[in-house]
Parts: sequence; C-alpha cells; structure tokens
Amino acid sequence: MEKRKFAKLGIDVSLLGFGCMRFPTGADGKIDQTQAEEMMDKAIQNGVNYIDTAYPYHNGESETFVGKVLKKYPRDSFYLATKLPVWLVNSIEDVDRLFNEQLQKLQTDHVDFYLMHAMGKERWDAMLKLGCVERLEQLKAEGKIRFLGFSFHDSYEVFEEILNYRDWDFCQIQLNYMDIDEQAGMKGYKLAEEKGIPLTIMEPIKGGSLASFGEDIMEVFHEVRPGASAASFALRYVASLPNILTVLSGMSSMEQVEDNLKTFMDFVPMEEKEYRAIDKVKEIMNSRIQNGCTGCRYCMPCPFGVDIPGNFSVWNRYHMYQNYYVVNWQWENMGRDGKQAKNCKECGKCEKSCPQHLAIREDLKKVQVDLDKKEMIPGRK
Repeated sequence: MEKRKFAKLGIDVSLLGFGCMRFPTGADGKIDQTQAEEMMDKAIQNGVNYIDTAYPYHNGESETFVGKVLKKYPRDSFYLATKLPVWLVNSIEDVDRLFNEQLQKLQTDHVDFYLMHAMGKERWDAMLKLGCVERLEQLKAEGKIRFLGFSFHDSYEVFEEILNYRDWDFCQIQLNYMDIDEQAGMKGYKLAEEKGIPLTIMEPIKGGSLASFGEDIMEVFHEVRPGASAASFALRYVASLPNILTVLSGMSSMEQVEDNLKTFMDFVPMEEKEYRAIDKVKEIMNSRIQNGCTGCRYCMPCPFGVDIPGNFSVWNRYHMYQNYYVVNWQWENMGRDGKQAKNCKECGKCEKSCPQHLAIREDLKKVQVDLDKKEMIPGRK
C-alpha cells in the first residue's frame, strides 16, 4: 500500500483512506454490518490505515459500527478520523458533550484526526464566537486529539480565511478533475501546499459520478491505460498531487474495495498522456451541456418562485454525468421548496432580462420532462 509521510505529522498514512459514509445497507436502510465489516477487514489487511467517519454518517450509526470493527485491531495500527458536528454546537459545553459521546461510540480514548465538520462562513463565524477552536486545542493538549483540522464546503475566499487563522495540522477539501474550480478547488490546494498543511481529499470520484461512463469516454481512458477502471483515473488524478495525505473513497461494495486496492497497492502517478485523456473526457462531458446559462441571475426573481439558474444547473449536470443520482438531492429539495421548472407560468419576464437570449420557457419545460424520468440517460452503458 502506497504511504505518505509528512514531517509535520511524523506518521505514515495510507494514500487510500476508507470513507465510512457509504457502507452497503439493507432493506431497512441500516448498515449491512456483515458485508461492511468484510470490506473494512479487506482494506485494513491490505494496508489501509486511515479510517474516516463522522457523527451524522448513516444516521448516526457509522461511528458505532466503525468502533466495533476497529476494536479487533491494535489501536496503534490505524488512524481514526471523525468530525465535530458544528451545527449542533451552541455552547462550549456542547463541544465536550459531543466529543465524549463520539469517544464512547468509537470505543477509544482519543481521536487521531479530528475535524470541524463541513465548515462554511456562517459556521466558522459561529465557532469563532463560541471559542470552539480554543477548546479543541485544549483537547489536543490533553492528548484526546492528535491532529486538529477542518473539512470544508464554501468559496475559496472563506477557505483562505479559515486556513490562515492558525497553523492547522491538516485539512480536508473536495477535489476531483471536474471540480478544480469549485469550492476551495485547486487554488485552495496550492495555498495549503504553500503553507505546508497536508490535505485529505473527499469526493475524488464525485460521489461515484466519475466511476461509470459510457463507451465513448471509456475508449478515451483505455487508449492510454487498457483495462483501467474509470474510478482509478479519478483517484490517481488527485493522489498524484504531492501535498495529499490520503484520498478518501466512500466504498459501497467489495468490488469497489478491490478496485481501489489495485490502484493503490502498486500506485503509479499520472503521466502526461493521462492528463491529456482527462482533458478530452472533460471536453466530452462539457459538450453535453444543454444550454448556456451562466448563472448570472438577471432572470431572477421569478414571480412564481422558480429558481431558473438552479433548474438549468441541475439539468446541465444531469446530462453531463448522465445519472440522476448526481443531482437528485438538489432537484428534490427544489421540488419541496416550489422552485422546480413546473411552476413556470410562461409570463416571459425572464427572457426579456437574459443576456444570453436563452429560450428559458421552452428549456424549463425540457428540464421538468428530463428530470422527472429519474433515471440514467437512455442508451448509456
């Protein structure tokens, strides 16, 4: 198993990390513990030593399950990561209460990598006001936390503010070859690298979106690396960056575990021809965009509550990835909030303001028809 070592941390961490938010589940929606334990055992026995969970994963079940499985292994044989659910923190007492609850669920007396979970501007400001960071630093001084960091979902500017607040041991960002300009993105990666702060990477396969493609895209990949999986390209793309501590994969089946182990047991950094192949794949995916909405929002507000740019964003991503499950959460939330395209009354106000001169009313009809199918694009293999 490929390992990464940073002088800042002084430990050897497996370049593949096991993300514990997408375990296989049974008909009742709960973790299939037999299958999930076999997957974790397989990964650990093949050198994976970074295990990442969090308070809300699997409706709060993940930490308890992970703690039970890891109890079989010597505590110094793995690095355990979990996260403070900052949205539940309303006082310093809540920090201690939640942290102690996590220790109990995980059956451990310390957490190796502890993160402030899913930080954005509002959450960061709230934690600063409460003195949350200082309390976590105290827990670190007490030996209950080895390395302190944060995971992040917001703009680069907010990332820069948080990263510059203190000398973090590490931090976690979303990064994959389709999202280099989203959230912290590649710009955030470079800032962390400059500051000597190692990164753990989440969503390297974009929630599975970069693991399954039609024949047109797989032909591009197989021209440069015959037989390689689409997921291996996505994982190697981020793992080839030097300031990466570990790449988290939320594995849902033994097949995924085995494929990821194959990628990292004999890890080969990306070659120039493979970067060119990924650029070509991105061109193919971008060519599937259905309209040229730039998200400028000149069309807003809609008198009838339709989120016009939001609908077009969902529609374009649905066609890019050819998979409903890439957009289902956003689309269904828009439905609950009355923001879907079906609420359009065709008044035409939006089209008069659109600098791209889009046929908004006709496109909104197409959005609703396409997304109501809730399926992969017909003909995709």
